[in-house]
Amino acid sequence: MSVEFNKISVIGLGYVGLPTAAVIANRGIDVLGVDVNSETVETINRGDIHIVEPDLDILVRSAVSSGKLNAAIAPKPADAFIIAVPTPFKVDHKPDLTFLEQATKALAPVLAKGNLVVLESTSPVGTTVQIAEWLAKARPDLSFPASEESNPDINIAHSPERVLPGRVLIELVDNDRVIGGLSDMCSQRARDLYSLFVNGSCHLTNARTAELVKLAENAYRDTNIAFANEMSLVCDKLNINVWQMIKLANLHPRVEILKPGPGVGGHCIAVDPWFIVESASEQTSLIQASRRVNDSKPNWVIERALAAAPANSTIACLGLAYKADIDDLRESPALAIVEKLAAQHEGEILVAEPNISDLPASLAAHKNVTLLPFEKAVQNAVTVLLLTDHREFKSTDLTTVLDGKKIIDTRGVWPMRS
Repeated sequence: MSVEFNKISVIGLGYVGLPTAAVIANRGIDVLGVDVNSETVETINRGDIHIVEPDLDILVRSAVSSGKLNAAIAPKPADAFIIAVPTPFKVDHKPDLTFLEQATKALAPVLAKGNLVVLESTSPVGTTVQIAEWLAKARPDLSFPASEESNPDINIAHSPERVLPGRVLIELVDNDRVIGGLSDMCSQRARDLYSLFVNGSCHLTNARTAELVKLAENAYRDTNIAFANEMSLVCDKLNINVWQMIKLANLHPRVEILKPGPGVGGHCIAVDPWFIVESASEQTSLIQASRRVNDSKPNWVIERALAAAPANSTIACLGLAYKADIDDLRESPALAIVEKLAAQHEGEILVAEPNISDLPASLAAHKNVTLLPFEKAVQNAVTVLLLTDHREFKSTDLTTVLDGKKIIDTRGVWPMRS
């Protein structure tokens, strides 16, 4: 093991930061996780977790018990810093780098010559350079990358996370990494860091290319999802079962239409395409069209639900998370749909979300919304709206319970009923 990285700090202990910290700590390296949320810090220091991810609880408990993982609300000196804080967009789809700027300025005082700073947060092109500028302003006593050939006191690189919720611990280790430094030395130092816990290959490039690679990956996926969602609208217009149509179309050896859904959510696919649009608005007509299709899909679902549900009747909404078997509600179309239904429908809204214990504040504020086990929600509803394909919804036989109910299945869990 390289002696260069005896202590690593991960800033941001969310869906990417905490698994990353736990994986590194379980390789026998001292890790300090930093988060501004004191409850999150206390939870982790007890050996518990605050998010849903398979096997993460085991890994965190092991790392904390061994003393290799500790959490704090402020950075401390380390050999390398991995920044994994949210990079959302504003109301006008402009990038919001507030959390990133705060994290960067918080770590600046503890930087020392020889340190490595890696940005993992998905960011607009040019953000890694912006980090270097923020740090240089805060620490004029240190030198920062100025050219491809420079050999600065502080090395800075971008290596975007490329993991799928529900498989984070596997993909953190096995997936290839794209690493883009602000200089060749920065890239090489970052590769040395990731080689400590990544089995996949590390592909070196420059920071701007690495930034665009992640954005392009998610814009590509968004475009493919938009086609599937548009086909669901076409099938509804023509009274064709979309699930059967897609199954038959995919028999073609060069066709693979994705499954449609109620929209697109999460911290990446629903956000990242706008970062490209912001940088090159005139060159991104396809990306913008895909975003419009996916952003409009929740309204189509709401219209169908309101049309199907009699006035004052009960609607069961199955799922709030943006994808199956996780508790992540960020940019979730399911959550947005239920919020609007609660405001527009006079009857009861029974919500089933097996991965949360309390309704989010935006739903708890509605008196007609109740969180229930999904079997009870279905039994008491006239209309059943399936929004997230959690394993609990797919594994339970609801054949007789669904009889006589109006089914709106946005995920294809009951393809012959919807």
